[in-house]
Amino acid sequence: MVYRESFKVQSNDKVCTFHNVTAQAKEVLAKSGIKNGIVVVYSHHTTCAVITQEAAFDVSMTGLETLQQDLVEVMGSFIPTQHKEGMYLHPGPKALQFAEEHGEDARGCHNTDAHLRSSIIGRSETIVVEDGKMDLGEFGFIYFIDFDQTRARTRTVQVMVIGE
Repeated sequence: MVYRESFKVQSNDKVCTFHNVTAQAKEVLAKSGIKNGIVVVYSHHTTCAVITQEAAFDVSMTGLETLQQDLVEVMGSFIPTQHKEGMYLHPGPKALQFAEEHGEDARGCHNTDAHLRSSIIGRSETIVVEDGKMDLGEFGFIYFIDFDQTRARTRTVQVMVIGE
């Protein structure tokens, strides 16, 4: 059996946004009626990622949990945030023209760092389901991360449950 559902989250601008989507994924699993199988949490947005991680409980001065802030800092140390044109080869003139033809401004295209971070971390997580519960461990949570800092956006989180 396969069950699929999606929901929206609102990301901020100028910062990476972390959304704890564990409760929503658990609701989708409950609606599915599947007791044993897998849950896949997925983003079709190429500047977003999905991870499983424990909650850090403590919050940094940026408002992110400390473990989330640490991830942002580590990623920024080897993939710097794109603050100006020319930092990366992308976007080139063809990409900028395509974006303009589709209603996107040049600033919104200068998010190469978000694309690279997403491609390294990955845009989905698969969690084992046993006896109707996701096996996230004692402290595990599911986070949807929007690495794109060019503007606030509404994002779609997709959840698919496969099993019996």
